Amino acid sequence: MECMIAPLTILEEDDRLFQSTIRQFAKEQIGPHVRAMDEAGLFSKDLIKQFFQLGLMGIEIPEEYGGQGGTFFQSVLAVEELASVDPSAAVIVDVQNTLVNNAILRWATTGQKSRYLRRLATDTVASYALSEAGSGSDAFALTTRATQQGDQYILNGRKLWITNAAEAGFFLVFANTNPDVGYKGITAFIVERGTEGFSVGKKEDKLGIRASSTCELILDNCRVPTANVLGEPGHGYKIAIETLNEGRIAIGAQMTGLAQGALQHAIAYAKERKQFGKTIAEYQGIQFELAEMATMVESARLLVYNAARLRQAGRPFLTEAAMAKYYASQIAETVASKAVEIHGGVGFTKDYPVEKLYRDAKIGRIYEGTSNMQRITIAKKLLG
Repeated sequence: MECMIAPLTILEEDDRLFQSTIRQFAKEQIGPHVRAMDEAGLFSKDLIKQFFQLGLMGIEIPEEYGGQGGTFFQSVLAVEELASVDPSAAVIVDVQNTLVNNAILRWATTGQKSRYLRRLATDTVASYALSEAGSGSDAFALTTRATQQGDQYILNGRKLWITNAAEAGFFLVFANTNPDVGYKGITAFIVERGTEGFSVGKKEDKLGIRASSTCELILDNCRVPTANVLGEPGHGYKIAIETLNEGRIAIGAQMTGLAQGALQHAIAYAKERKQFGKTIAEYQGIQFELAEMATMVESARLLVYNAARLRQAGRPFLTEAAMAKYYASQIAETVASKAVEIHGGVGFTKDYPVEKLYRDAKIGRIYEGTSNMQRITIAKKLLG
């Protein structure tokens, strides 16, 4: 028996209908495959095709390019609803929409938009390649180099922990064209799979979000046309900062959705499990735990929605995004842990989905800006 509790936050009618559609899709189409994909460490190609058919991979892309012509807030809603069933599904859609699509929409030339936006909306998964072995929280310490030779750039280096890499048809790769000026030499390149000198390397065997691919990229004299520079040479740091700031809102949504899913499973189990002649939901101790979990989830949701709406309105949102990402990732781990405990012994087995959500929650405090980096951002605002 499943118990669904509706989020308390009020939405506009269009957004509510959009949310309801994604919720139903996630439950009916993704839900039956979650465990198998997690165990195999592989996301279903058929589900990715359905993502495109439903318009989930091009939410903000204009209709003229085959996209949905939707909003950033709808991208956030989609990530949240998918995460309540499978956070791996959510991060695939997240990277496509809030990082790659937004970067192309904002920075690409007319020719680049014509060449790539329709593919992004209809059939091509994309990947965002910034991180390296020595470039994590210090994102601009990257060592990948790009040297111009005529109408090409020659890229050399390695990228690590790159989401969607196994499925992607092209990659937004950051490399430094002028190391002497530091981060001001960082440039963004659109690199297509199959490009000479480019290959996808080792796939990571991860604790959580296992169905979402995370791989190494190898650039060995990779030849990229100058026409594939996104923005201008040296503007890569600006592209990265702006997209990651927005992406953190969606990670907050992913963690909020995960926590919502864990809460729903805990409620359903508490109503079924009997001890000493009555369901455990009838005991005040369990009721208090569920009430606390629900309050955490709704608080995180409000932070995420606030940051998303500020961004959509064109208002400053950096601090609010940091708060949303920081808090949602904290409560996701807490709520998932409490859900395991409410399930008792079976919660520690793979027979119930809460153990997977608990594993999936850990990455929220790490990727797209660690919790400590979010604290720093928040503190800087507070201290002026």
